[in-house]
Amino acid sequence: MQPRIEILAEKKLIGQCVRMSFANNKTAVLWQSFMPRRKEIENSVGIALFSLEVYDSMSFFADFNPLAEFDKWAAVEVANWGNIPVNMEALLLPGGMYTVFIHQGLAGEGQKTYEYIFRDWLPPSDFVLDDRPHFALMGEKYKNNDPNSEEEIWIPIIGKA
Repeated sequence: MQPRIEILAEKKLIGQCVRMSFANNKTAVLWQSFMPRRKEIENSVGIALFSLEVYDSMSFFADFNPLAEFDKWAAVEVANWGNIPVNMEALLLPGGMYTVFIHQGLAGEGQKTYEYIFRDWLPPSDFVLDDRPHFALMGEKYKNNDPNSEEEIWIPIIGKA
């Protein structure tokens, strides 16, 4: 599983956000709330969906605790923030360098991909985590609950000092 390195330009997103932890995972509830309403978002760019995590500090992974909370987003990219639907929020996704992995298979099997990234690929690489959101990009090849589904896992990185 070889990643590609991408420089991402900042992006404007609109979506819904919940506070959660890995032990109290509310991802399914978030997406069940967001998907029926995504067409309310004006000026969307493309068809891709963003499943995004904003961690409170750089120590989130170093001091991993499954009870530690973070913000989880279900969002789409927009050309501008214009009219933000009720109970949705705007988020500016900062630009920067990312390593991008392809996860193929069911979303529930994603843990294997993340374990590879954080245990096998990242430690010996020339990179360390950066303090920016992590996200999965679900585009044309994404098929919910399909073993042939593909999504891109974007992990923020910077070069080792």
